[in-house]
Amino acid sequence: MAQNPISENNFCAKKLQELNMSLFLSGFTLVRNGVLFDYPFLESFRSMIPLVDELVINVGLGDDLTLEKIHKFAQSEGNGKVVLFESDWEVENPAKKKGGQILSEQTNLALRKTKGAWSLYLQADEILHQEDINRIQSSLKESHCDPKIEGLLFDYVHFYGSFDVIQKTRSAYRREVRIIRNSPEIESIGDAQSFRKTNGEKLRVIHSGARIFHYGWVRSPQTMREKTFFMDQLYHGTPSPENTEKRIPHTGDNYRYKRIWGLQSFQGNHPQVMENRIQNKGWHWDLKHSPFIFSLGDFKKMILDIFEKLTGIRLFEYRSYHLIRKSFMKCHLNKLKSEISDL
Repeated sequence: MAQNPISENNFCAKKLQELNMSLFLSGFTLVRNGVLFDYPFLESFRSMIPLVDELVINVGLGDDLTLEKIHKFAQSEGNGKVVLFESDWEVENPAKKKGGQILSEQTNLALRKTKGAWSLYLQADEILHQEDINRIQSSLKESHCDPKIEGLLFDYVHFYGSFDVIQKTRSAYRREVRIIRNSPEIESIGDAQSFRKTNGEKLRVIHSGARIFHYGWVRSPQTMREKTFFMDQLYHGTPSPENTEKRIPHTGDNYRYKRIWGLQSFQGNHPQVMENRIQNKGWHWDLKHSPFIFSLGDFKKMILDIFEKLTGIRLFEYRSYHLIRKSFMKCHLNKLKSEISDL
């Protein structure tokens, strides 16, 4: 008795037919006290809207005007795509203040409300560049008909202290998964930096060729201190009464901008949605005239960073994903298309 074509062929045939229709892409994100801590959350939303078919936003119950601003955004700029819900992040629950787990729990609440075949995730300080939209769409179409591909990988541009300074060293992760195939078996993990399968397996991903502009370390020094004081509690628990009164974060003065190894001037152009925020910046940090802070551990970073610059290889890099080379994927995809044409 003749066997049915392999399931991969049937899967790919279905996906190729779907590509003739609109490929539904969900966006999802979360924010709490975005105004108070000066997150560029509206800019983040604006960078997603042209790309996604829906935008699911988890708004944590907070102490500022974040919710009101998002309602206004949804009405005036959301194009009918915004799906908004509020959630209690239980930030006062001691059991939740471990390793940033609140962040992945709340991320997963938003993820489970998405309905697209794929989902794009941005945190409230992450922005897409308009120049990368075509790259993202192209990579998504290439991946859609191959069940082996479970996510898309993005390069990170980490800003530090100012909009014209970036941190480019192994101290800052250079890539992360930001688009995932929508499946109940895939979830946000840890402090929501990445994704895994529910059984702990890493996702198989391809490199999208696109960038995430990360502005998490660009805000006024006072706001940076307050944001760090709060965020540290999600990892290390409630601070002592004395440190609470003095607003001293668990990580000490780590919030202070310093001239550390790996900082360099930014030579590119920012996403358009960031133009107003950059023009209205109300503080100044001078990298060139700040004292250079160097520790013994930085010597190892220097050696490894120089090796990476010369070879393009980052030794001992932690990866929360399995990277599939596009050359392999194209070969595999062409084989599937050929087999489908023979059905």
